[in-house]
Amino acid sequence: MKLRRIALDGFRNYTDFTADFSPGVNVIWGENAQGKTNLLEAIGFLSGARSHRARGDKELISFHRDRGTITAEVTSRGRDFLLEVQLFRGARRRLFVNHVKCKTAAELGGIVQTVLFCPEDLALIKAGAAERRSFLDHAICQLRPRYAEALAQYSKLLDHKTRILRDWEKHPSLLDVLEDFNEAMARAGALVIHYRAHFVRKLAEKAAQIQTEFSGGRETLALHYATVSTVRDPLGPTVELYEDLRRHQDSHAKAERDARSCLSGPHKDDLVARINGQPARQYASQGQTRTAALSLKLAERELFRDDTGQWPILLLDDVLSELDARRQDFVLRRITGGQVILTGCEAPDGSFPEGRTLHIVQGKLVNDPETGKIPVFQDKKDSDSSEPS
Repeated sequence: MKLRRIALDGFRNYTDFTADFSPGVNVIWGENAQGKTNLLEAIGFLSGARSHRARGDKELISFHRDRGTITAEVTSRGRDFLLEVQLFRGARRRLFVNHVKCKTAAELGGIVQTVLFCPEDLALIKAGAAERRSFLDHAICQLRPRYAEALAQYSKLLDHKTRILRDWEKHPSLLDVLEDFNEAMARAGALVIHYRAHFVRKLAEKAAQIQTEFSGGRETLALHYATVSTVRDPLGPTVELYEDLRRHQDSHAKAERDARSCLSGPHKDDLVARINGQPARQYASQGQTRTAALSLKLAERELFRDDTGQWPILLLDDVLSELDARRQDFVLRRITGGQVILTGCEAPDGSFPEGRTLHIVQGKLVNDPETGKIPVFQDKKDSDSSEPS
């Protein structure tokens, strides 16, 4: 899977911007607040029409603009695709694949998969369960369209049930339809738990191995999927999961009415991490937190490769500067084999495999002043050779 070219217009601080990418390592560099992360955000948006930091599409559109566009040329599964995202301030966004309008955002996710690691991902370990659920949901939605459908259905049902519980005292007749929503939520919720549990089982195996290697054998990482207490086995058949969820709903019916909120279902699930046997959220150091979060992302990348047969596009936002030399070297050795796009404040020193650099200044691509071209870099061994390239 490769991103060959991207064009942005009216997206964040980019206007009439075009960049080509190497199939290997691409370094986006420049001073702070120039648009490096915005460019990664646009690339990540191609995998499911979702931003990792914006609450809505309007935030992605440039100031004083009514619309913004992302256009990309991508190679995936041995085919070439032209993807287009149209964002509007006063209308719904529109997504196109090869000029054909998409019915759902999942169609983009079926073509482009990305794995993003950014400084905010430290929250994967230290923040509340919502951050970790979001990580799971974004990853699985790219791999399993049926999961994306079940999650969307569950979210809509949850919203409706929440409104019923909030307003039932003023409108007691709302309770007449509550059982119908419980039934539908249990069916959709069973699918959500099924997919999450199986993904976490595979993720745990990969992440544990990576964490051990990352830390030089000093740290062990264990992951556990925590779901509704009545669920006997999250890896069990969906029929059994449905029955377990219905039992939990029945036992919490009165508490939900009293609290006027939904207390039963996978919307409260968590991905629990332990480092050396201790809960990582409470006891992990800053270094352990950073390493564990990155281990999760690298494990996610390898799961994508195992599942689809191709590497997802790896997006690393200012990651290497936060690691010591040994851990930097580990990351660079681990990310070989697929396309990588990373950001930094300084130009690469030649320690990367052959690839491309993109110097960004105020949302513009700066060419090499001597050649007028976008520079291509090589590793030190090749650059020091006296033989012509």
